[in-house]
Amino acid sequence: MDIRQQNRAIWDQKVARGNKWTVPVGSDVIDAARAGEWSVLLTPIKPVPRTWFGDLRGKQVLCLASGGGQQGPVLAAAGASVTVFDNSPAQLDQDRSVAERDGLALRLEEGDMADLSRFDAQSFDLIFHPVSNCFVPDVHPVWSECARVMRPGASLLAGFCNPVIFCFDPDMEDRGILRVRYAVPYSDFEALPRHFKRWMEAGEPISFGHRLEDQIGGQLAVGLTVTGFYEDYGDEPVSRYMPGFCATRAVKPT
Repeated sequence: MDIRQQNRAIWDQKVARGNKWTVPVGSDVIDAARAGEWSVLLTPIKPVPRTWFGDLRGKQVLCLASGGGQQGPVLAAAGASVTVFDNSPAQLDQDRSVAERDGLALRLEEGDMADLSRFDAQSFDLIFHPVSNCFVPDVHPVWSECARVMRPGASLLAGFCNPVIFCFDPDMEDRGILRVRYAVPYSDFEALPRHFKRWMEAGEPISFGHRLEDQIGGQLAVGLTVTGFYEDYGDEPVSRYMPGFCATRAVKPT
């Protein structure tokens, strides 16, 4: 199975169904951003600290695996020069619709988050990468490509899953019971052979649970310095007990 192709089709379907991560922001949000009042999400609930961005005016920003008409248009309205890069054409169409509606200049690129070869080295001042690397089997190429296209002093803002959310039996979770069944690193291919057809029919993308050593340690391994961290909750059952998501700010040394 072609994972990228399968997940592209699933996210295109999610756009058609109005999934909350595919619904574009309204013109009121863009107007507020132009006036300096804005916030965006790397994780489900908690806004990213504004101090993590610095002054956006004139910055070259890559919104990586960040289509849907939510973050890219806001950052563009706040003054950045934004490229939105996503695997789903329908998600990119959401950004296009906001740009056309509100007169924003957005560069839209379809592709694999682990392959940024179309961009020159040291092209971006900031990369905004919300929770999405759970849809690739290996996060290390993602971090390597990010580091390559970052300018010295550039920042990488990344959201990702706490791998604990992948450990529980989904059949029991549906009944509100958390029963540990799967190990991390996690793969839908290995963990859910009995449920995989049902999973696909339900319209869920193929997911992978990566170790924190690969998520945070992977950024350090490509030469970035982690300067910020926070945790966040979502709607997963484990969020009744602990945060299911993390976010980091990492900087490329000058």
